[in-house]
Amino acid sequence: MELSITLIIVIVTCVISISAFSNQRIMEDLIFYPPAITRRKQWYRFFSCGLIHADYMHLAFNMYALYSFGTNVENGVTYSMGRGSDAELDNGFIQIFGATEGKTLYLLMYILALGFCLLPTFAKHKDDYHYRSLGASGAVSAVIFAGMVLEPRTGVGLIFIPGIHIPGYIFAPLFLIISHFLAKRGRDNINHSAHIWGAIFGALFIISMCYALSDHDPVRGFIESIKMDVGAS
Repeated sequence: MELSITLIIVIVTCVISISAFSNQRIMEDLIFYPPAITRRKQWYRFFSCGLIHADYMHLAFNMYALYSFGTNVENGVTYSMGRGSDAELDNGFIQIFGATEGKTLYLLMYILALGFCLLPTFAKHKDDYHYRSLGASGAVSAVIFAGMVLEPRTGVGLIFIPGIHIPGYIFAPLFLIISHFLAKRGRDNINHSAHIWGAIFGALFIISMCYALSDHDPVRGFIESIKMDVGAS
């Protein structure tokens, strides 16, 4: 049985993250530490920090979100049509670009998102010896937003209110607005900037790749899906 790229990422991330929980050396070597990039040119930290997490809850949340969305984004988004029926839509990476190319582009998006989402953070903290960041949240945001571009009707569940799902086209702007507010507020240890820029990167990546490498029109499909959803409600 061939493992999906999503599952491989989850497994690798879990193994390295759990190893780092009990090995401070691994944590220090992989964490996003801007001065190490500025002074010692350790550019790999833009990407390696996505392999480690602060604790088990942080790891579980990110990997659950990645697996839940990533499997559909990689293989094909499933949209619930109601009354117990689902529609398999030909708009996953594999359906749009083919098996090999789709998996490659999906992995490339995830890896590039890890670095891209941290560029604003690096610009702000490049000489800040007290700043560190870790986690795959930016890349996970990229996967989620790529999925919402491909199928904006996909419901995003609310963790604290079971059974409540918000359509992607409503969740996406709310997520960006709230993340921007929390980033400005800056009263927690969460890198909300990485969430914002990861999300933006994921949306732009799938749109640009579709136009460059396929016949799929993601913008038209996005608009038509919302029209169908609004018209059906």
